[in-house]
Amino acid sequence: MPFFSLLLYAFVSSFTPGPNNIMAMVFANKYGFKKTLRFCFGVGSGFFIIMLLCSYFDLLLKSFIPKMEWIMTVLGAIYMVYLAIKLIISKQHENDNNGDQNSFITGMLLQFVNPKAILYGITIVSTFILPYHTSNLSLIGYSFFLAVIGFMGTISWSVFGSVFQRFLSKYRNQFQVVMALLLVFTAISILVH
Repeated sequence: MPFFSLLLYAFVSSFTPGPNNIMAMVFANKYGFKKTLRFCFGVGSGFFIIMLLCSYFDLLLKSFIPKMEWIMTVLGAIYMVYLAIKLIISKQHENDNNGDQNSFITGMLLQFVNPKAILYGITIVSTFILPYHTSNLSLIGYSFFLAVIGFMGTISWSVFGSVFQRFLSKYRNQFQVVMALLLVFTAISILVH
């Protein structure tokens, strides 16, 4: 098994901008790191579930992917554009308790409409894991391992949002526009890809 290639692919995919990381940074900037942890744990949990599904149903998914990929891609892109619009129109002093409400569920459910996570899971499982490991224990272990890497990526973006909270709050409108544009760019790049 080319473990170094798996690690490289996993780290690059997990630490580059995407819906999870951008939303984690925005939440941390808006609500602080502590309140964003629930969102990050939700992302990690949802990501673990996606990795398990990809592990156990990769062959089934491969047969349906040509039919379902476009639908999932469009739904994911629409959701990212929705998040971008929400970012731009959100007010600076919205109710700060929103950072706690259902943020775990939000983070978890985001994975099921996140085409980057789903396509990543299908790719990494079919390329790096299933050709070498098929036991239940190894599939669960690799799913957990990949979820931990994804969680680390999301946490690092949260730390960035939290550390630069004072600076980013000074330029909140510009920051929100840039983050919204990154989400739209991600949605477009997924649609074009």
